[in-house]
Amino acid sequence: MAVKNYCSGHDLAEMFGSATAWLEKNAPHINSLNVFPVPDGDTGINMLLTMRSAVEEASKIADGSASAVARAIAYGALMGARGNSGVILSQILRGLSVPLDGKERFEGSDLAAGLVAGSSFAYKAVSHPVEGTILTVVREASAAAQEASNKNDLCIVLEATANAAKDCVARTPSMLAVLREAGVVDAGGLGLYVILEGFLRYLRGETDERELLEMLSAAELGESSASEEHAYGYCTEFVIEGQSLNTDDIRRELEAIGQSVLVVEDGTLVRAHIHTFDPDAVISYATSLGSLRQVKVEDMDEQHEDYIAAESISQANIATIAVVSGEGMEQVFRSLGVTTVIHGGPTMNPSTVEILKAVDSVFSEKVILLPNDPNIVLTAEQACSLSPKELAIVPTKTIPQGVAAILAMNNEADLEANMFAMEEAVSGVKTVEVTTAVRQAKIGNHVMEKGQVIALLDGELVAVGDRPNDVVKQVFSQMDLSSSEIVTVYYGADMASDAAVELADALREEYPHLEVEAIYGGQPHYSYILSVE
Repeated sequence: MAVKNYCSGHDLAEMFGSATAWLEKNAPHINSLNVFPVPDGDTGINMLLTMRSAVEEASKIADGSASAVARAIAYGALMGARGNSGVILSQILRGLSVPLDGKERFEGSDLAAGLVAGSSFAYKAVSHPVEGTILTVVREASAAAQEASNKNDLCIVLEATANAAKDCVARTPSMLAVLREAGVVDAGGLGLYVILEGFLRYLRGETDERELLEMLSAAELGESSASEEHAYGYCTEFVIEGQSLNTDDIRRELEAIGQSVLVVEDGTLVRAHIHTFDPDAVISYATSLGSLRQVKVEDMDEQHEDYIAAESISQANIATIAVVSGEGMEQVFRSLGVTTVIHGGPTMNPSTVEILKAVDSVFSEKVILLPNDPNIVLTAEQACSLSPKELAIVPTKTIPQGVAAILAMNNEADLEANMFAMEEAVSGVKTVEVTTAVRQAKIGNHVMEKGQVIALLDGELVAVGDRPNDVVKQVFSQMDLSSSEIVTVYYGADMASDAAVELADALREEYPHLEVEAIYGGQPHYSYILSVE
């Protein structure tokens, strides 16, 4: 194929297909390079699935204009977004569609304008942006695109964009301490660079099968969670209709009041979303800007109601949804009365549309979601902003936190009381996760070889060894267990029940004041997940 300096709608769809194939080829490299060398790296697969959804939606468009295809790509990415990296990518692709509106084809200046818009949307989608992540990469890449756009040559613009993205990815360790300590770069930023490189390869007509790994050294590869959103208080949404509304000013004001702030301009209207403990202050501020429409204030109190099993009418009438991985884990949550389960977790984060389907399937107009994984929280929040139901999120980051939250629910209590109880319960549980290192690494004072057993305590690497049971004992020897009473050992799909029973017996003998129980979780990747309460 000849080098192209402009793209039609058909070309745009083909370009995204090419970039998706290039990302698929390199996704394993991105997945395998966590800050912690755990086997659940999924940044590459999350971005790949988001791109696949975008390409699938674009394939449905009969109208070959660039405008129609770009809108389809943006919609498909939004609905198929998985994990933090996928959600942020969907916002970048949304920005790309803006300058293409109404156009049959686009050129270099249009691409540059789209990247600038995408960078803005991506930053606005995250309440507390962290530099040294995909956000920094898209910002610097879009600036390079804009600088190169004066010649309006699509190839020149994309070359400048991809080169800037590559340079920025290599510098992410200097911006983020956790990357620097692990000796890796941000995986989300790397994924974006791969996509941009895929665009450029299509324009150049390149079909060679060299791998991205030839272009980046091993020391330049890695991952960081771009942003971990925390949802608290009340999920408040509204539309402002007024004059000269400035979305940046509105966002800054709302960020001073709450978290998970999203402010989106929609023609002459501004739509806003925020999680806050003080919704009255939010509404008061919004009223000062203009007339409000579609005001919705949702108590994010995470209650459980097993409506069908109880066969009774609860005061709150709330359904619950939990994201769970493992046959045994699913049985645990169902036994506690969870209304429905979404199959997912590490390496298989559910998409926005999968969460929305689960929300639509439950009986109640009020729904509580337990993500049980830090990389699902942002996707859940995106689903929250799209669902017509009152969808509230308890930002549980581990399975034990999810179990604690469910156990704290009281069907007879109101939302506020349950919210307080669930947050208290989540804060009182410690989580130990035992898995196998997928590469050699040095994290803090811990040095590990590929294949060694490692343990994390509430997300922090604390022990390395050769046997799962021995590593658990190392962790417990470091913990203050004087106020703890209950330990639950969930053993994974790769662990024999005899080993789990042996561990439970050893913990009872060493810590006679603890009540220890071993339960089959069946979770992949993690030999043990332990809850300490």
